Amino acid sequence: MNDIQSTYKSNDTEEWLDTVWTRPIGYRWALLFKKYDVHPNTVTVLSMILGALAGLFFMHGSYRTEGMTGLIYNIIGVLLLSWANFYDSADGQLARMTGKKTLLGRILDGTAADVWYFFLYFAIVIRFYFHHELEFQWLGIADTERNSFIAFAVLFVAGWVSGICCHGWHCRLADYYRQIHLFFLKGKEGSEFDNSIQQQKMYESIPWKGHRLEKCFYKIYTNYTRSQERLTPSFQTLMAKLKEKYGDTEHIPQEFRDEFRSLSLPLMKYTNILTFNTRGIALYVFCLIDFPWMYLLFEMVVLTSIYLYMKAKHEDMCKMLLTRL
Repeated sequence: MNDIQSTYKSNDTEEWLDTVWTRPIGYRWALLFKKYDVHPNTVTVLSMILGALAGLFFMHGSYRTEGMTGLIYNIIGVLLLSWANFYDSADGQLARMTGKKTLLGRILDGTAADVWYFFLYFAIVIRFYFHHELEFQWLGIADTERNSFIAFAVLFVAGWVSGICCHGWHCRLADYYRQIHLFFLKGKEGSEFDNSIQQQKMYESIPWKGHRLEKCFYKIYTNYTRSQERLTPSFQTLMAKLKEKYGDTEHIPQEFRDEFRSLSLPLMKYTNILTFNTRGIALYVFCLIDFPWMYLLFEMVVLTSIYLYMKAKHEDMCKMLLTRL
């Protein structure tokens, strides 16, 4: 158990389901990949492929519309997406075990779930186009080609809003809050807490010649960190004040770090809800009962409400700490 815990980011930021299910399995995969000297970035790419394949299987209807074949396809989708999640855990655990941490790995790891969900949202929309008879009966809509296309277009927009806006915002901020928490808990070396100014300087320092791909990745990551900062104005003010008072973030007193950690810790459960496990379970259930479009409502209404609450609480916490300085 101690060996597994050494691959955690921290006990503060681990979700219960991860500690009893995802991390132990991911750890076994990480050990196997370490044995054969597989790079963590390769594991991340494999995770993307598995997640994309899961979307293709979820594209089929379930038992209600396609019988046992449809149910089997959906179960395979569940297994593939779970497998992708194990690899998403294993890549980070492998990186911490071997010390092979790279900026490319950080970017790929953050992109992996986006790749999964691109295919998953696409699958949900296409699946509704071919399997919507019951929903049309409920709404009293004639099942014509024209009405099917209109419904498809509406759900496509809903999928775009749910995926690009809701999912993107949720995961971006949840990841940032966890990295902030790790920074105050473990310092710079124990977190991946970055700022856009620093990343922009690194981007500008790299020549285009012979480094085009690296430049593109740095640009993506710079924009990613900049978007996180725009979402957290009170925290940015707090960090600016800390730098002004102590000269460097590494010189922040331990007493302040401990207070920040104690106030931030209750919010970690919301960052976990907004990442994979809750989303995955909801998606599995809605696909297996053959109402996958309900996942979009769940994400836009339930998860967005949690996101807004988490954001408000964190900003209020930062404003309160700012008054102490």
